Amino acid sequence: MQQAFTLPDFYLPYPARLNPHLERTRDHSMRWARDMGMLDAATPSGGLVWDEPALAAMDYALMCAYTHPDCDGPMLDLITDWYVWVFFFDDNFLELYKYPRDLAGGRRHLDRLERFMTADPADSPAPENAAEAGLADLWRRTVPLMSDGWRRRFTTSTHNLMVESMWELDNIQRERIANPVEYIQMRRRVGGAPWSANLVECAVGAEIPDAIARTRPMRVLCDTFSDAVHLRNDLFSYQREVREEGENSNAVLVFEHFFGCPTQEAAERVNDLLTSRLVQFEDTALGEVAPLLAKHAVPPDQQAGVAAYVKGLQDWQAGGHEWHARSSRYMNEGAAVRPVLGGPTGLGTGAARPSPLALAPGLRVRAQRHAHPLLVPVGHLPVPPLHMPYPVRTSPHIDDARAYAVGWARAMGFFDSVPGVEAGGVWDERRFLGFDLAHCAAMIHADSDPEALYLSSDWLAWGTYGDDYFPVVFGATRNVAAARVCNARLSLFMPIDLGHAAPPEPTNPLERGLADLWRRTAGPLPTAQREQFRTAVEDMTSSWVWELDNQALHRIPDPVDYIEMRRCTFGSDMTMSLARFAHLGAVPPEVHQTRTLRELETAAQDFAMLTNDLYSYQKEVEFEGEFHNLVVLVQNFLSVDRFTARDLVADLMNERMRQFEHILAGELQELFEEYGLAPEARAALTRHADELKDWMSGILEWHRKCVRYVDAELRRTYRPAPADIADWLTPKGIGTAGLRPAGATPKTAAAPTRPPSTPAAADPPTAPAPARAGTTPGSAATSPSHAGTASESAASPAPSSTAPAAGRPGAPPAPEPPNGVRVPVGATGLGTSAARPTAPAAPHFASASGAAAPAVSSGVPTPAAPTAAPTGAATSVGGRTPAAASAPSAIAATPPTGSTGGRPPLTATGLGTSAARLVPGRADTPGGTPSPAPATAPPGPSAGAPSPSGAATNAHAAASGAGAGPVTGPVPDHGVPAPATGAAPDPSGARVPVPSGATTR
Repeated sequence: MQQAFTLPDFYLPYPARLNPHLERTRDHSMRWARDMGMLDAATPSGGLVWDEPALAAMDYALMCAYTHPDCDGPMLDLITDWYVWVFFFDDNFLELYKYPRDLAGGRRHLDRLERFMTADPADSPAPENAAEAGLADLWRRTVPLMSDGWRRRFTTSTHNLMVESMWELDNIQRERIANPVEYIQMRRRVGGAPWSANLVECAVGAEIPDAIARTRPMRVLCDTFSDAVHLRNDLFSYQREVREEGENSNAVLVFEHFFGCPTQEAAERVNDLLTSRLVQFEDTALGEVAPLLAKHAVPPDQQAGVAAYVKGLQDWQAGGHEWHARSSRYMNEGAAVRPVLGGPTGLGTGAARPSPLALAPGLRVRAQRHAHPLLVPVGHLPVPPLHMPYPVRTSPHIDDARAYAVGWARAMGFFDSVPGVEAGGVWDERRFLGFDLAHCAAMIHADSDPEALYLSSDWLAWGTYGDDYFPVVFGATRNVAAARVCNARLSLFMPIDLGHAAPPEPTNPLERGLADLWRRTAGPLPTAQREQFRTAVEDMTSSWVWELDNQALHRIPDPVDYIEMRRCTFGSDMTMSLARFAHLGAVPPEVHQTRTLRELETAAQDFAMLTNDLYSYQKEVEFEGEFHNLVVLVQNFLSVDRFTARDLVADLMNERMRQFEHILAGELQELFEEYGLAPEARAALTRHADELKDWMSGILEWHRKCVRYVDAELRRTYRPAPADIADWLTPKGIGTAGLRPAGATPKTAAAPTRPPSTPAAADPPTAPAPARAGTTPGSAATSPSHAGTASESAASPAPSSTAPAAGRPGAPPAPEPPNGVRVPVGATGLGTSAARPTAPAAPHFASASGAAAPAVSSGVPTPAAPTAAPTGAATSVGGRTPAAASAPSAIAATPPTGSTGGRPPLTATGLGTSAARLVPGRADTPGGTPSPAPATAPPGPSAGAPSPSGAATNAHAAASGAGAGPVTGPVPDHGVPAPATGAAPDPSGARVPVPSGATTR
């Protein structure tokens, strides 16, 4: 029969070696299979599962001699018997249960096999068939050789190997082909390679220490080893499994179906993924294992054991390929015959060849991973239609949550300067209001009481702040060591014993916020749940360091590794931990470990996190130089353009959503019946599924409308206009009172404001500012599409150029630079009042169109060029709003005489200004317009005060560029009216939900 495709060029970095005890083991394995009854096992059709010639042709002794070249004869016999058993189990299960589609019989067979894996082999029942007899004998011979920790790991992997066969059977019965993500993670369980990794420990006579067995480096070694073994097997076994036996659990078939490509192309892509996983294995073994051993102070003898284990996995990869190329079980025409350039030949030397063909695939993958360009101007990436069958619901407590959220963020210091970004900080209040994170919590917890909603909002704010904090503070300098120290300290603020010892004093907003959240969250939880939840939080924070590691090495991650780590960076695992705790009283713990619930949750997680990747593509690629985005990875991995990559990511999301629906439609009910769950447990799991629906629909809706990813907002945040830079460079501080730009209005007294700790809900709502003369609300002059035009900017009133000193009630916040721009902090204090900017200062910054800020010559006042306010610019700066934005205290400001476009000149004048340096200020206002100093007038619009540039009166609308409108609901204590019930509008005027329990990029 003609082969289904030509085998691709494999990456073969290690030589295959042959164990000298091969012939001894061949004889032993044949006798053992006969003694266990495997050569007499009948099929339903009257034939035999195996006979002696068939077993001899498959030659499992040769496979084990290749994959375990250094063990002695008795150990090689034991290892080979295990592989004879596992292949017999697979073929026997196929004949007895897969072909007849006998789900019930298959389940009974697997339940019986479970009873033979006991701590004491004497406790197992009497075997009734060849599969049971083989497992009972092997368990008796193997378990006494190893520790209890190894036995528990091996029991789990053997259980998965057997039980997850039902997943394959179910897919065959439904004629369903898995999606790529589902297939990879399920193949690890049903394919048996993690089980093989456990046997490597046995073969080399060394175990992984329990202290590091569950760490990320050891987990990645096992996962990459497993994926490479399975993908290689799928390539060689496609002909037999798919074309001859009708199975549908094969990576080549999965790729054919998902990508809609020919078999040959699918095989090449599977091989590319196989190569990528091998490269990931090498990176982990060479770069992460040694630091892990040092961190945990592993003794020298155990370090040698870990090294032997890693070498054993390498030997298995090389020997496994050589055996697949020779065994009669597989499609391998031409695989064992390759050009030899003077190298060794003969049995056992297939991979020990100096041919560059064996290394070329790996070299190509490495080159691709380290050659990705940064900060590419890609522009907006339209998002294709996504399959979302569930409606959006919103909590009625949303306004209270919004008012509370900004006060909590301010109290935690999220708007303060931090080391590394002294001139600006990570966030400002205007950006936080635009994020509208409380609305997200209200969407995914629509039925929560107010206190639970506040807690959800705060976790979301903290996670999103941390996800922004690490790249801003540590990423620009590639200071991964400092990031590790910062991450290690976070665990100190999550004590398991809350009453034993108080956590240390927080040193930054991230620590302060976590300390508060941990106290409020962990208090009601039992100790075991506190440990689980702390692990989930630590997984999320350590994933931020993983991203920095990749950035420092300029290394695009492997696609499989990225998807699994993205669940952590997005905060998905942390969210699911909290959700599970809510059902612990009703649902047995083992139910949460089932494939049904695991796949239900990961499908929801993947849909949500990939939603973020689609919408944040321009922000991350063009403005942040980021490549942790699946669209970027697909571009790099498949060498396609961003639109093709985008469509493939959307296809994957839709497949994950359909998998979610598939589980709810049938598998969840089957789980209820299989475990005999009580009505309260069934109701709890049904509620959990409904919560996941809200979670996905709310996240998608928020991304559709959030200003965080809008082009105009990105340009305002990351590339402010020259006039914004000029305003940012204006000197401020004690001693600058004499700085008077020509024609500026006199300074007015500041209205007292409440300290940040005062509850925000006490503020009364404010009325919207009146429209300019000759306009009506909703007219063209006040609509978002007209806000910030050049003509309106020129006609807008300019606020006073001075304000109360920062740090006192009623004072504006400390000066901040535009996000993404770092400059030295200018001089402040006595004697710096009229600092003259030097000529080179302003032109360092470019506008959104690429024009530089106007140069300022020393001693000569030079007015700034007129600049139109960018669409979507905000009206609040550091918690204050211009007069026309209906802040609680407003003034009617007049344009400064002699200014251009309503802007004061840059050059400082007055006593003591000769040697002062420029001080970075804020660039947060519409068109870069400075915030006015608040007046002592009562709240409400000032008579005759026109709306600057037609800006919106609502703070959230201002952040997104939406039009003016009435404001309802409580007003936060930052002096900006809260948005109306619903969500913050986007430039199109739609409402903005925000994901809760997951960080956003």
